[in-house]
Amino acid sequence: MALQKLYAGAKLRDLRQRLSLTQRDFAAKLGVSLPYLNQMENNNRPVSTTVVLALAQEFGFDVTELSQGDAERLITDMREALADPVFADAPPLADLRLTASNAPALARAFLELHRAYRQSHDRLASLDEALGREDARLAPSPWEEVRDFFHYCDNYIDAVDRAAERFARETETGDDPRRALVAHLAARGIETRFIRDARLRFYDPELKLLMISSLVPFETQLFQLLLQIALLEQEKLLEATLDLARFQSDEARAIAKIGLANYFAGAALMPYTTFLEAAHEVRHDLELLAARFHASIEQVAHRLSTLQRPGAKGIPFFFVRVDQAGTITKRHSATRLQFARFGGACPLWNVHRAFETPGRFLRQLAETPDGMRYISLARDVSKPGGRFGAPTRRYAIALGCEVAHAGALTYADDLDLSRSDAFEPIGISCRICERRNCHQRSVPPLERRLSIDPDQRGVLPYSVE
Repeated sequence: MALQKLYAGAKLRDLRQRLSLTQRDFAAKLGVSLPYLNQMENNNRPVSTTVVLALAQEFGFDVTELSQGDAERLITDMREALADPVFADAPPLADLRLTASNAPALARAFLELHRAYRQSHDRLASLDEALGREDARLAPSPWEEVRDFFHYCDNYIDAVDRAAERFARETETGDDPRRALVAHLAARGIETRFIRDARLRFYDPELKLLMISSLVPFETQLFQLLLQIALLEQEKLLEATLDLARFQSDEARAIAKIGLANYFAGAALMPYTTFLEAAHEVRHDLELLAARFHASIEQVAHRLSTLQRPGAKGIPFFFVRVDQAGTITKRHSATRLQFARFGGACPLWNVHRAFETPGRFLRQLAETPDGMRYISLARDVSKPGGRFGAPTRRYAIALGCEVAHAGALTYADDLDLSRSDAFEPIGISCRICERRNCHQRSVPPLERRLSIDPDQRGVLPYSVE
């Protein structure tokens, strides 16, 4: 099998600029000629093995960072945006690959423009609500902006992750982590009370009083304690990270700050090195990990998808959470599998069936249109309201990885990975899925011609050429 050529001009150029080196000096340190480096930075030539070794030896660079993860995400996102009916003809895939590799900033600007267009379209669709409102303005959705921030950071924030690991190491919680965290806050003059309240957490800075709901599970109480600790003790770190992100609105920055505090809480509850070792030891058994780290199944699954520390990466997982309508409420992928930015996930994916079997893990071997094969684990994570009559929030999560890593998962032990027909066909969204005979297709694929015969009717009222 021929090895895939590695084109990583943008990342090579970014590394050189971070090191404040000229092309001539950088080429000398890599042991290549100036024209050769110029060609690599412009993706006219692939990165050679000699250069990869030099990057690791000369600069201690984690060469796995040269992978095409960012480019693949941009390509997928652009294809989905271009599937919008407003575009009559989508550019060929080759052009999108060139844009993602050579001009990633331009690709992100296009996605930002399309997102603004969609928001303006939605506003116009409900014009009667927007008329007369002072806040009726065109701006990127703060929620989407923050979600994209974590998406393109590989859902791994190094400084916050390491700070959380230091906190966990210095705060030995023992067998009673809740008591230890309450004592940690008490040493700083903050009283903690557990009360029967519908709010998960409430902090009064004047009284220095933290109130946590006693109606929620133990692991949720721990998480909320750690989240408040992050907001109280990691203010400078969180604000510095937000400054680097350069969000376009105060709302996005505020949402992102909570997101970073949530990240700290998860990383402190499940410290990177310890958690990574435990994950390998129990072969990624979510229930065993949840019990060991006093965490929920969803918290464990989400944490597994963040283990992307340079030089100490875990298995590249994808993680997604959907509601009953199929809308994606959380998404991250360290794999080539990407998720729909707009609308729901593929209906053939097992995450949707998890609602039918509460409390059970569902396993699925799946294949995407690009020929990549995955093992996907799905489960419902419904969250009761804590009292009679309170509404229950119903979600389902999916965690998975490429089948090449199946041997490290306890969930794959009795699955026959050698049979091609064991893999179910799934996609991203119907508009960019190229499958011709999908019985669940809702709309035609944008990049295919259709054939309509009034005298014939199959599963679909048309056939895809």
